[in-house]
Order: sequence, then structure tokens, then C-alpha cells
Amino acid sequence: MELPTRKRMMLFSGSANLPLAEEVARLLGIPLGGVQRDQFANGEIYIRFEESVRGADCFVLQSHSKPVNFHIMEQLIMLDALHRASAKRITAVVPFYGYARQDKKHLAREPITARLMADLLIAAGADRIVSMDLHSAQIQGFTVKPFDHLTALPVFLEYLHAAVGKDMVIVSPDTGRVRLASLYARHLDAGVAFIHKRRRPDLHNEAAALQVVGDVAGLHAVIVDDMIDTGGTVVAAAGLLRQAGALSVRAMATHGVLSPPAAERFADSALEEVVITNTLPVPPEAAGLRNLRVLSVGPILADALRAIFIEESVSALFSGENA
Repeated sequence: MELPTRKRMMLFSGSANLPLAEEVARLLGIPLGGVQRDQFANGEIYIRFEESVRGADCFVLQSHSKPVNFHIMEQLIMLDALHRASAKRITAVVPFYGYARQDKKHLAREPITARLMADLLIAAGADRIVSMDLHSAQIQGFTVKPFDHLTALPVFLEYLHAAVGKDMVIVSPDTGRVRLASLYARHLDAGVAFIHKRRRPDLHNEAAALQVVGDVAGLHAVIVDDMIDTGGTVVAAAGLLRQAGALSVRAMATHGVLSPPAAERFADSALEEVVITNTLPVPPEAAGLRNLRVLSVGPILADALRAIFIEESVSALFSGENA
């Protein structure tokens, strides 16, 4: 008996970011797979796929947005269900990777929860992980399974070329993001500056911006980072940049976590614009902000998933700049 080679791609979504999953499915030209979701009275999650997945190449898209632990658990249960239903290959697509900030020990007796996250995804049945603009690139090495790291850089570059044009300086919010700022600057033929700040390791979401290092006077400053959470860092940096003579200040980050009081801080800040992507849904309290702009990474995710399915290079989509 001889069977011709046949591959079937199926995309499923968790409940965290359904609009993004629907956009990716539309761009891929496939229907979004049906999932029955329910909860028991005590909050336990129930998942059942509504069609056969046997022998299929399955992708489960779920951003780890609030409530973070619920959405992580939902994705793990979906991966387990696919594994037990004999899917041929299972890819966990995590546009925003939960617990990515806990990628190393700062103090004694701390966990490395980003590594635990990778272990959980693989234990649940994932054969591959896809994520975007990780807080630290070393997270890719937390598993022996393939880990594709995507970047929203092309989306942001296109926007900056159209919205700002010339006379830009790319600003790193701290010394740890200078490499990222340099990458932007190289594409935009711009200078680089950074904010020297001090952060207490025992306090989370709190930092003190101290001074601007670099020439920003008479230029349009663009702060680049992987995520914006409570907004304290970028708002403080924007004030310093304006004091240093910047013509305008924008903040750009792939992941808009936007935990309170981010919306209030942005509304009363020196930021002309806060630019994020749709890897995470915008919280209701931030949805009406006049200076918030959301760009879509749907085309990037669709191209990456298509490349994985047909066994082509993912890094080629970014000219190797997604490492």
C-alpha cells in the first residue's frame, strides 16, 4: 500500500486574543479551527476540539495576557488535547511570552520562571514554540525543541519612515536595550542615545530615570523597547528627552501590557505617541487614549507559520535579524 504525501495545516486560538488569530487565519487562507470551551463551577478549564486533528500540523495561538495564569493554563490544556488526539506536529504560538522578565536570578532563592514556561509548553505536547520580541533572547535556549523568535521590527520601521521621516534619534530606555536601539538606528540612518537609570531589584515596575546620554537636541526621539507595562520608565524618559531639547518623543514597544496606571501616565506625559502592536489586546482603560496607536503583526505571524508549515526558513523573512 502506498499513500501520497499529504499535509494539513490547522490553526486554533485560545481566548486571549481572538481577533489576532482570526487575522492570521484569513491571511493564511484557512478557517480558524473550532474549539469548545467551558469552565467548571470551581474555575477549572474544559477544552474540546470540534473536528479531527489526526495527522495534522496544528498551531495553537495564545498570548499570555491578563489573566495571565488562566491563559497559560488554557493553552497548555489545548496542547495536551491535540497531543492525545494524535496531531502530527504541534506548535505553540505565543506572541507575548508569559513570565519572560523572570529569565534569570537577580536575588538568592528566586525562580527562573521563563524556563519553567518553556518546560510546561513542551511537557503539554508542543513540538515547537514560536514567539515574538522576547524580553531576553536567551529564552530560546531554555528548550531543546525548535524555538522560532520573530520580531516586529519591519512593522515599526515602515511606520517610522512614514510618520517621522528624517531627523530621528533612537533612544534605549536603559543600557540593556542599546543593541536594539542600534538595530533601529542602522535601518533609519539615525543616531543612538540611552537613558541612564537605576532600578532596585527588590521593587517591581519601579525605576528611576537619571539622565540622557547622547545628543537628542533638535531631533525627533523614538524610545524603543520590547514591552511597556505600567509606563513609568517611558514617561520619565520622555520628560528627560524633552528637557534635553528633543523636538518630539515617541515610545514604541511590541507588547503593550499597559497595566494601571499606564493610561493615566500617558495622558499626562510628554509623549506625542505610544506605538504598540496587537500581540496583546488593549485594556479597556487604555483603548480611548488619543496618543495610542496599535499596529498589526498579523502578516508577520502568518508568513512565519506558513514558512514553518512548508519547511522553509523563518529567519530569512527577517534577513537574519530575528536572533
